[in-house]
Amino acid sequence: MVRVRLPAEQEPMTEPTNADGDTSGPLAPAPAPGPARRRRVAAVLADLRAVDGALYAAVAATPTPTLDRALRRLSHAADRSKVSLGIAAALALGGDRARRAALVGVGAVAVASASTNLLGKHLVHRARPDREAARVTVDRYVPMPASASFPSGHTAAAVAFATAVGVVLPEAAVPLGALASAVGYSRVHTGVHYPGDVAAGAVLGIASAAAALAAAPRQPNTFTAW
Repeated sequence: MVRVRLPAEQEPMTEPTNADGDTSGPLAPAPAPGPARRRRVAAVLADLRAVDGALYAAVAATPTPTLDRALRRLSHAADRSKVSLGIAAALALGGDRARRAALVGVGAVAVASASTNLLGKHLVHRARPDREAARVTVDRYVPMPASASFPSGHTAAAVAFATAVGVVLPEAAVPLGALASAVGYSRVHTGVHYPGDVAAGAVLGIASAAAALAAAPRQPNTFTAW
């Protein structure tokens, strides 16, 4: 007597296997993209931090006795945007365009300072560099701020002022841009910021200048820079 196997008696289906008996291959379920993507992002960030630390260490290890005092003084002068505000006061004594440039520049500094201190430093709690471990020479020292390291507020304010004023007064763009760059570098040179902090501060400064320029009332009959 021949017995016919009914469908209910069929063996259960299993995952497709390869010659080695595993379930990997084109028919296997695709892995979840989330964890792999997070690992890649974490690896990229780790590499960037390594480069950032290496640049900081290179600046610290490079002897520059003729520049140390000047950069230390510049870093001090940039505290609370004293340099930018002093330039704005001088511009306010000029004509209409200069006074407008001063007003927009001060507005950009205010936006940059608020964005840095109220948002940036609270969102990214990066510790300040260890100057002693990096062997930064004491001749470069300025007071180490107690706030978070990222981003650089001095750089953000200096770049915001230079960008905003440079749009209104194009003839001032190059010297103010050079001054802002020197302020940013001085913060790394004195050991209180990583280069990445300065780069982020520069980006924030440009964005702050754009916001101040957009908010300022336009007077096309007074100047043609906008």
